[in-house]
Amino acid sequence: MRHFRIALGTLVLGLPSTAIADAPRVVTDIAPVHSLVAQIMDGVGAPELLLPASASPHDYSLRPSDARILQEADAVFWVGDGLTPWLSDTLATLSSSAVTIELLEVEGTIRHEFRDGTVFAEEAGGHDHNHDHDHSHDHEEGHDHDDHNSHDHSGVDPHAWLDPENASVWLTAIASELSTVDPDNASSYQRNLDAARREMEVLIQDLENDLQPVASLRFVVLHDAYRYFEDRFGMRAIGAISASDATAPSAGRVREIRDAIKEQNVACLLTEVQLNAPLVDVIAGETDVTVATLDPLGAQLVPGKNLYREQMKGIANAFRACM
Repeated sequence: MRHFRIALGTLVLGLPSTAIADAPRVVTDIAPVHSLVAQIMDGVGAPELLLPASASPHDYSLRPSDARILQEADAVFWVGDGLTPWLSDTLATLSSSAVTIELLEVEGTIRHEFRDGTVFAEEAGGHDHNHDHDHSHDHEEGHDHDDHNSHDHSGVDPHAWLDPENASVWLTAIASELSTVDPDNASSYQRNLDAARREMEVLIQDLENDLQPVASLRFVVLHDAYRYFEDRFGMRAIGAISASDATAPSAGRVREIRDAIKEQNVACLLTEVQLNAPLVDVIAGETDVTVATLDPLGAQLVPGKNLYREQMKGIANAFRACM
């Protein structure tokens, strides 16, 4: 049932009262996705953020308050099983009546496979290699997620929001879905989409300019989450201390990455605010490497429509700090 509220402004002015549609209840998984949805819903309503930005999405434990939010949702936007393997069954149970949109499955999304090994092989060509565009946008209820509940380090890398071209594709999908769920506000969603896509184009140009001086920087990351960012802006990590799902590395993996830092003249080791990584200090102490901090989820930022831009600029600034 659609609810209505009286527009108080018209009553104050003494004009005939007008009923306007309530905004849909929209839930998002992580802060960057929340920011994209907030841009589209600006002036209509505000989405709910499920995961605190300081939490790791790979192993988050749902709270009772989170369950209530999901039960009341009209629409849920989430990255996908690869990022939050615990969420798919929860959505099927708690949000069965909601429209659920798995953004990694949106048509036009650039997708990368997980990288193999601790030290990454040189890849020839530009930043548009090994992309997967061949998927359909299926947002029917009751997705089959039975094969995605383990971390096997194979398949699609889920950190796709770190390519702002993907974010732009997702903005379009978000506006389309919200217009279907809430047709009364479709014109507002379209207007916000036009503005958000223009701002994304400016952001991409700004990031290209910011990162050009560090294009040849040799660096290692705490966990393998940045391939989308690297490929978009012509950069390449030498390797990662942990795999893409941020599981604890073995002693052999740590030894291999330490040796690679020494042998390949790596200048920068990039850690993250979400992960407690004493190994970073150990490795930095054994090598002549600068440590900088990345924030892929916007943990140090205020959630909202501006977070995505600020987060991406912050990542670029972290790379520049290693110069």
